[in-house]
Amino acid sequence: MKRGSVLALILILALIPRISSLTYTYPQRPPLPKPALSTTETRIIVAKPGEWARLSAKLRFDFPHIKIRRTYQNVFQGASLEGAPADLDRLAALPEVENSGPVTTYQTENQGYVPYVGGDKARGLFDSKNQRLTGKGVKVGIIDTGMDYMHPDLFRNYAGGYDLVDGDRYPMETKGKYATLHGTHVAGIIAANGKIKGIAPEASLYIYRALGPAGMGTSEWIIAAIDRAVKDKVDVLNLSLGNDVNGPDWPTSLALDKAVEKGVIAVAAAGNSGPGKWTLGSPATAGKAITVGASTPPIRIFSLKIADQLIKITPLQGAASWKAVRNLGMADAGFGRENDFPQNVKGKLVITRRGKSSFEAKARTAERKGAAGLLVYNSEKGAFSGSVKRSGIPAASISREDGMKVKKLISQTGSIVEMKEEDTIASFSSRGPVTVNWQIKPDLVAPGVAITSTIPGKQYKTLQGTSMAAPLVAGAAALMKQAHPDWKPEEVKAALMNTSVPLKRESNDLYEPIEQGAGRLDAWRALQAEVLIVPGSLVFSKFESGKRRTAYEAKIKIVNHSDTAQKVRFSYPPKSAGLTWKIPGAETVDPRSSKNITIGLEGTPMHLVEGTHQGRLEAFVGRERFSLPYLYMMDEPDYPRLMGFELERGEEPGTLAYQVYLPGGADEIGIALYDSASYHFTGYLDWKENVGRGRMKRILKLKDLNIPPGTYKALIFARKGKAEDVIEATIAIDNYSQR
Repeated sequence: MKRGSVLALILILALIPRISSLTYTYPQRPPLPKPALSTTETRIIVAKPGEWARLSAKLRFDFPHIKIRRTYQNVFQGASLEGAPADLDRLAALPEVENSGPVTTYQTENQGYVPYVGGDKARGLFDSKNQRLTGKGVKVGIIDTGMDYMHPDLFRNYAGGYDLVDGDRYPMETKGKYATLHGTHVAGIIAANGKIKGIAPEASLYIYRALGPAGMGTSEWIIAAIDRAVKDKVDVLNLSLGNDVNGPDWPTSLALDKAVEKGVIAVAAAGNSGPGKWTLGSPATAGKAITVGASTPPIRIFSLKIADQLIKITPLQGAASWKAVRNLGMADAGFGRENDFPQNVKGKLVITRRGKSSFEAKARTAERKGAAGLLVYNSEKGAFSGSVKRSGIPAASISREDGMKVKKLISQTGSIVEMKEEDTIASFSSRGPVTVNWQIKPDLVAPGVAITSTIPGKQYKTLQGTSMAAPLVAGAAALMKQAHPDWKPEEVKAALMNTSVPLKRESNDLYEPIEQGAGRLDAWRALQAEVLIVPGSLVFSKFESGKRRTAYEAKIKIVNHSDTAQKVRFSYPPKSAGLTWKIPGAETVDPRSSKNITIGLEGTPMHLVEGTHQGRLEAFVGRERFSLPYLYMMDEPDYPRLMGFELERGEEPGTLAYQVYLPGGADEIGIALYDSASYHFTGYLDWKENVGRGRMKRILKLKDLNIPPGTYKALIFARKGKAEDVIEATIAIDNYSQR
């Protein structure tokens, strides 16, 4: 698998002799040299239950050179540590340690939607105190960029929180050059109570600023925020943030699961890296959290019609609105830089490639040259969404594949056509499943396109992303908590999943479970649910070639919260060669009680087709029908063996840090550099052999690297057995700062 990306990194390197081999040209590379040593790393360790005192004593006396950066006491007992890799490896091997992982970087995942999911009808329902369901009395935590708690639609709801970035009790959004607005927008979707109303307008908001300027933060801050939210006894916790690490054992995912175990209903945005499989990131991979993808509410969308092609476009937020127009001339403007534009683009629709310059700069240049509109196609496979501060002409993004189609038809005229769209899965919404345990994610979807909410400065803005879908579910969970204060987090999650609406494509086929989970949020129906099936989805693990017939089981609990006995029956999925389902007959559950049942799946591998297999079991309770997604694998699935690559300056002067996530480990991993002009192999920036599963972080002394300054083509590769995955990158290395 190849993924293209451009890393604009300024690294400090000593001018030292080159080690190169002109016998290898891109993408060839020589065998790995002997390993090099790194300096220090930052990791998060988690102690086993009841073992923190013993572990901390060993840490103090046996590891004097390891620095304790932060300690965590609520979601789990552990600490963020900094030290030599060898010392940290020895510490991680102690019997008191449950888990260990490095620190990584996080970022934000970017009024008709409330009634569309039943939020307005919910206010016609009442809780046990005869109060309308508005979220009153429910504490909702938001881990994000902060919030403008002076906003007229939010100041009544603000109840407290903490700023993990600045270390004070004033979690205000970042102002100035790197100003943020994301957290305020998220908060408004949940609990705005003024000019616009959120889904739970009387919920109490606890704001934890863990993402600083430009919406960036680290896992240290995220975990510290989760820890504080648990200490503050929030009922619901929303995290509209994420990275690209698809692994269930990442520290933020583990912390979120621990928070759920302590009674918090945790909601996480799936991410905006769709539409490919395996594109979820942490903390959306947390098994006990409610992971939310994005769907479309009833909206008007625009597409480019050219020749016989109809290409959907995704408007760049902040640009002028699109309108239907016919017979537009087309022009290719390369990367959208000044010199890339052809001579006359006046009145034409300009297409540019993503990269080399900002969306803002591309749009500004196109507008100045009189273009009618701007399309930016992705530089790598798939679609994307983006924004500009301002553009006087309409601008939109399209996928790389669609961009190639348009370029081939550039000499023809095109038209912008307007259409209605409703209940589709947003192309940018990240898909599952989760690596390692193959869990179905997202758990459900909610509207995340064209969502208007609050932003700093008494203003309002329309944004899109799974970041906007997650708070709708968090707000619905707050209503559930008000209506059923004694329900456990897994019951609230099950109610939201059991009662969701399965969505279909235009072809009338259902979207797959790894695209939509159980379906689209229906808060009105969830609030009236009395019989629950816990959990709301089933995973039957992996069948393997060469093995005999194998049986797997999934255990579920039927919970009856009603005052009468309830009968539940299940339907059988369609027959499939080599598979046998074992599903119990009708089950009667007594009033105010529960019953555990087992659903079995047996398979003969020689008769099964390789790949990921998904479907749905239907459960019937009276006239109600619940949809229960299921998944199983045949042989090792096609998940990426390499993800989450980040490269930056180290915290200490003269160091370079990079990290990468390996879901299945690697026999070899390395970063091979090639001359950008000749494509001849220059050398290895780093390499390592026999690496275990999980995140690998390396800190290198730049004086020990035998690579001179320059711009390099890079291949980041990981090989496991016969399979190898590669990430392509361009790396700029400069020694200017060492002077």
